[in-house]
Amino acid sequence: MPKTVDHELRRSQLAAALVRLAARDGLHAVTMRAVAAEAGVSLRLVQYYFETKAELVQAGLRQLQHQSSQRWAARVENLPSPRSGRAVVEAFLAEALPTGEASRTFHLVGASYAALAMTDPGLTGKPVVAGLNHLEVELAGALRAAQADGELRPGVDPAREAGRLIALNHGIGTAVLVGQRTVAEAREILRYHVDQLFAPRRPHH
Repeated sequence: MPKTVDHELRRSQLAAALVRLAARDGLHAVTMRAVAAEAGVSLRLVQYYFETKAELVQAGLRQLQHQSSQRWAARVENLPSPRSGRAVVEAFLAEALPTGEASRTFHLVGASYAALAMTDPGLTGKPVVAGLNHLEVELAGALRAAQADGELRPGVDPAREAGRLIALNHGIGTAVLVGQRTVAEAREILRYHVDQLFAPRRPHH
């Protein structure tokens, strides 16, 4: 009886092989043949699932974005109850900062893809844009909830602030990757910005 192939699992394994290579050697150096070798399969099999390198790279990027969202959700899930809006935003900023292997890979591959998409006609910025837009919507929702609970300072616009937080986090993440900032310095800058958004915590009596 022929063995049933889980096509989604196979696609996921190939995307993961691409991500490992991109994190190790840089996305510009990745080829379909190198991905096949990394995954321990034939080049023909990679080409069966992905017609072009661009398709494979985009699958890897979507996988990274999904995993990052899951890690943020897990951080939020583990927050003590009742959950504050500030804690949810801080969980996002902590996850998005390249402090461990998973978040570092996410930043590294995402930044590499964005840079290549600017000049390579075979690539499109759509996967990056879609991922950022999704994060922005989630973050704006968290900020609106915090505003409804009276946590934000007067005059804060949740939608615009979500956009600014995304931009700030990406910029500071890149600064950590290239060695301009230490992780501790990056956290301090992010904490300073969050303090500008949220009203001071009321002391417990």
